[in-house]
Amino acid sequence: MDARFDMFANETAVKFAKRFANAGLVIHQSSLPRSTQELVSLRASQINGCGWCIDMHTKEAAAAGESAVRLHLVAAWRESTVFSEAEQAALALAEEGTRLADAHEGVSDETWAAVRKHYDDDQIAALVALVALINAANRMAVIVHQRGGSYEPGMFAAALG
Repeated sequence: MDARFDMFANETAVKFAKRFANAGLVIHQSSLPRSTQELVSLRASQINGCGWCIDMHTKEAAAAGESAVRLHLVAAWRESTVFSEAEQAALALAEEGTRLADAHEGVSDETWAAVRKHYDDDQIAALVALVALINAANRMAVIVHQRGGSYEPGMFAAALG
């Protein structure tokens, strides 16, 4: 199946993507560990079935030195021994923040307490913004059927440059 619409070839979409990328830059430059950023983005993208974002975040994480074992186990992080307690808290927040429609309470008090235990206020702000941003990116890519498989590390930044 081909993409329904080329978001990188439309003037309005490119203008929006540049502003979207600037919002992402705030998160990227935060003190939230880069590996945590990629793991959270990957997990939300898996839940949302976004092939483009799974492709992007897997490759960006690998290019930044993330191990293949950890990348392969993100989908089963609860059943794995390779993630720190802090990463587990971030992954739980990613899941609960992504599956808002599945739970009447949204993010549980237990998950929020784990996030508060492991992250400072600036990191929490970045983490909450990241969950919102990756979910928006997933929705855009899924709506237009942006397919995964062709992404190369740094490609998104280069396309918007």
